[in-house]
Amino acid sequence: MQYQMSVLYKTIFRTLLLASTLVIAQQVQAQAVSALGRLEPENGVLHLGVSSSSHAISGSIIAELLVNEGDWVETGQLLATTDSTAMMRASALKAEAELELARRAAEAASSQADEACTLADVAASEAGRRSNLLEKKLASTEEAEQAQGEAQAKAASCTAAQANARVAESTIKVAQARIVIDEIEIERSMVHAPVAGQVLEIHTRPGEMAGAHSVLDLGRTDHMFAIAEVYETDIRYVQTGQRATISSAALDNDLGGTVKYIRQKIHKQDEIGTDPAARKDARIIEVEIELENSTPAAGLTNLQVDVVIHP
Repeated sequence: MQYQMSVLYKTIFRTLLLASTLVIAQQVQAQAVSALGRLEPENGVLHLGVSSSSHAISGSIIAELLVNEGDWVETGQLLATTDSTAMMRASALKAEAELELARRAAEAASSQADEACTLADVAASEAGRRSNLLEKKLASTEEAEQAQGEAQAKAASCTAAQANARVAESTIKVAQARIVIDEIEIERSMVHAPVAGQVLEIHTRPGEMAGAHSVLDLGRTDHMFAIAEVYETDIRYVQTGQRATISSAALDNDLGGTVKYIRQKIHKQDEIGTDPAARKDARIIEVEIELENSTPAAGLTNLQVDVVIHP
């Protein structure tokens, strides 16, 4: 009887322990998370620059700027050109002229090879005829040997001419490759939009050097996100698909959103609130929240916001 009571007590204890664990787990899952954050376009702000080249190792000077701040651009649209663009276009024209010269040289080399090989065929036929006459004792040995030597020389000339023709053909391929390189360099000397978006800020104007600094910033402001900086100790309460509320004094109304992605790296906190007792050296994980309506936030990139992620 005593043994049965002991087993019963143990069973009851385990049941209560399991129930309390489930309650705690439910409380953990049901906890809301508050965090500071900022508004960003989808994939962040793109800082568009100019590639270095053999003509502009330290950077290029902006020659023409084709957009203004606030303009919407399409993927691949030309945004700016540099002083290297005109130089590379001139180099491309030179490469095209060299290609035409190579083609004509190849035609001449091919004609010379045809001529040399035709003469070699004639010389070979003459050598054969002299050899037949020698067998019939109608020609001298000296004449036959001379004809044979001339045929061999003409054959060698044919081989050399054919080799020169192949070299000329290779020169055409080199010239064609040069044109391709110049076309790539022309594209590198200009700034194109990698994605459709809005010009947020222009950093380099015509006449200014576009070195290590970007020419302009571009962002998809028609698809805005809030980046919440969640304390590392609170990230366990956050899951993709959760609803979130974004608020700021700069917004007329609160914005709704959905947690789309939890980034995989821990950072130091960037957004610092006004609370003097706040943890200034806190470590956070950034959580991407897609806004339901991007219109109110379209012109507020990098705005500091308050974020509440609901359970």
